[in-house]
Amino acid sequence: NGALGQVAASADKVYALLTTAAVVADKFALATTYIIRSLDDLVTDLGITAENNPGLLKAVTEFYSMAPQGTELWVRGYADTVTLTNLATLNHAGGIQSLLTEAKGRIRGIFIHRTPAAGYTPTTTEGIDADVITAAAAAQLSAAWAAETLKAPAFVIISGLYYQGTPATLPDLTTNSYNRVGVMIGDTVAGNGCAIGILAGRLASVPVQRNIGRVKDGPVITLTNAYMGSALVEASDVESVHDKGFITLRTHVGRAGYYFSDDLLATLPTDDYNHLTARRTVDKAYRIAYDACLGELLEEIPVNAQGQVSPHYAKSLETLVENAIVNSMTVNGELGNDPANQNDT
Repeated sequence: NGALGQVAASADKVYALLTTAAVVADKFALATTYIIRSLDDLVTDLGITAENNPGLLKAVTEFYSMAPQGTELWVRGYADTVTLTNLATLNHAGGIQSLLTEAKGRIRGIFIHRTPAAGYTPTTTEGIDADVITAAAAAQLSAAWAAETLKAPAFVIISGLYYQGTPATLPDLTTNSYNRVGVMIGDTVAGNGCAIGILAGRLASVPVQRNIGRVKDGPVITLTNAYMGSALVEASDVESVHDKGFITLRTHVGRAGYYFSDDLLATLPTDDYNHLTARRTVDKAYRIAYDACLGELLEEIPVNAQGQVSPHYAKSLETLVENAIVNSMTVNGELGNDPANQNDT
């Protein structure tokens, strides 16, 4: 009774949104996890409105404009005094570590956003809120902990808030080694925000190997303008922002709407994991391999007269992992193979 070889439904697109928010009496508390599967869950069940939580409502509305209804999203709200760096720091109270532990490794990606308190004055000497840059460093440590300690790899995307419109002053993310962290610049309204919900929604609507900027998937914004800071995307230096390693928005001649420029991570161009496509694909293979090997933990291992592991047993483990990855990924087109060779996996 092994389900006739069927593959269980994938949790590849289970994401979390950590953002500042306001309490809604008897419905929505801070530093508390809520799992929603539609915009209606947020509005009806949690009482979130444009009046009491405009930032949270905007992010989740944009998420479900891309992701299918029924897509699982973990949501946690925090006081507006909590910074992006706080939210990205592993041992911050009620932060990433407690979330990932509570989720038991189910979460594949975390999106960090905030709507600062009135009167907040950012430090923008590097062309963006300095909180974004320190948050990226903290997020890399948190994501690495998830992979190494929980054996549940994840990536983190941070909202690039308070972009000042001058790419030359931006820090060069391609000199870092944050290969589990991305930073997005771009919004559906002019100002200091970020449409991080659209990025999360697009990722939740495509398979792990797919680039978020793929033109065949269509634009991510069609009914409104898109901005980088206070300027329209069309009037912005998108190429320079891209070259600094940020995820942002662009247009294509002959196509209506706005598309993502690429899916860059904040790491060296020579890093194998400098794109979300590679990160998500290998993380999925890692999880599959871990699950396959876990069933063999503390198993009796046959050895020969010299005390060496049986080659037959070793090969069986290798085959076990390979078959698990092939059955869960190659058959779904998430890993490439030579179409002219039916034996190539």
